[in-house]
Amino acid sequence: MNRISRVVILGGGTAGWMTAAALSRCFGRTVRIELVESEAIGTVGVGEATIPTIHWFNALIGLDEAEFLRATKASFKLGIEFVDWARPGHRYFHPFGRYGVELDQAPFHQLWLKSRADGSSRPLSDFSLATALAAANRFAKPAEDPRSILSTLGYAYHFDAALYASHLRGLAEAAGVVRHEGKVTAVERDPESGFVVALSTDRGERIEGELFIDCSGFRALLIGEALGAPFEDWSHWLPCDRAVAAPCARSRETTPYTRSTLRPAGWQWRIPLQHRTGNGYVYASAFISDDEAASTLLANLDGELLAEPCFLRFKAGFRRESWRGNVVAIGLSAGFLEPLESTSIHLIQSGIAKLISLFPDRDCDPSLARQFNALFGRDMDGIRDFLILHYHATEQHDQPLWRQARAMAAPDSLSEKIAHYRRSGRLMLSQDELFREASWLAVLEGQGIVAQGYAPLADTLDPASNLRRLDDLAALIARAAPTLPNHDAVIAELVGG
Repeated sequence: MNRISRVVILGGGTAGWMTAAALSRCFGRTVRIELVESEAIGTVGVGEATIPTIHWFNALIGLDEAEFLRATKASFKLGIEFVDWARPGHRYFHPFGRYGVELDQAPFHQLWLKSRADGSSRPLSDFSLATALAAANRFAKPAEDPRSILSTLGYAYHFDAALYASHLRGLAEAAGVVRHEGKVTAVERDPESGFVVALSTDRGERIEGELFIDCSGFRALLIGEALGAPFEDWSHWLPCDRAVAAPCARSRETTPYTRSTLRPAGWQWRIPLQHRTGNGYVYASAFISDDEAASTLLANLDGELLAEPCFLRFKAGFRRESWRGNVVAIGLSAGFLEPLESTSIHLIQSGIAKLISLFPDRDCDPSLARQFNALFGRDMDGIRDFLILHYHATEQHDQPLWRQARAMAAPDSLSEKIAHYRRSGRLMLSQDELFREASWLAVLEGQGIVAQGYAPLADTLDPASNLRRLDDLAALIARAAPTLPNHDAVIAELVGG
């Protein structure tokens, strides 16, 4: 068999060390894994918030949750609070997990839509335990028993991305991954196949490999500069192209959710950790200067500033050929979608999962690359549409960015989803989309896209019986939330202090 025996990862940071940890865990010592990075090159650390898919990756590499929480100063995340997005003074919550429970053959949200048509004024949030816990700064893990209301929960984490990468580096090196310090000065390619065969560094090393993973960030040194895979620009839909970030002292209580607050030229994040709070303003440079953005951010911190603001530049979009030849791009080198729904780390692990399942022999069969690119492309397209929804569905914001976002032509795939939901409350999602029914419901309803009807299947329900069961479910959630532990108490118990 013509098996790959040497893999070279270009770049460290979160993407590089996640890839190294996963490949070393899966292939053990049968594949030599080497990673090249330079301490002189900074990493992008905006990905401190995650979504529940992070559990798959942590389980894959065998992370102990308590050890992980201690090492990365992590907190738990039940969802995202959106402030002022639909209109000034309004807020809504995008919960992890699901709304309600399965009561009949019709989806739960159709029962809720029918109850609204029958006169109920209960908001969708009344049927989310995650929303109730977040509002009370409480936390609980999901239960496996489907009869328990705890089974409706989902959760993720906030963590320090630099500490996470460092923790993964320790695990990867212990598993045999070899790290090389240095900047790449030359990329050597085979003149016949075009495959990359070696990297040379400013330390005088020549590092040979058979498969190369490009985790070099926005520079995309291998997939972009060396191999010329084109970049598909999505900035006409997602116009924010910069961010300014600054940490501040943690507040008295660690909230179990991320907060996103709309600003005149973008939006501001708040990510609570055990030792500090991460903050940032993602903005469109066409509508605000860097100095104005920094001033806006610093004026809206809820603790003492701990470090000077740092600036990042980016462009929304990705490479439809994230795998070309014997180079696979993982992370920012493959593409970038702003952190509005905390998908950056998910996209890293999504690329890793696809690489593991399609791991090639030395000839790097082009059909594997085509499959990888098709699957990853569907991931990116689906997440893109979900992010555009936030920008497109806003009201009563007169700033130029938000007027432009409301007026822009959305992708057909998104316009169809919105139209179906408006007409009948149907959520037309494919099986492989990352964001499921609860996520789309939260943002559609939260930002004012209201269903005018409901599916005919819900008409089989007796209106009074349906209203009574939904009232009972909302009461159960309201009773359960205050009995569950404080978020900080759960963290303290797990980390031992």
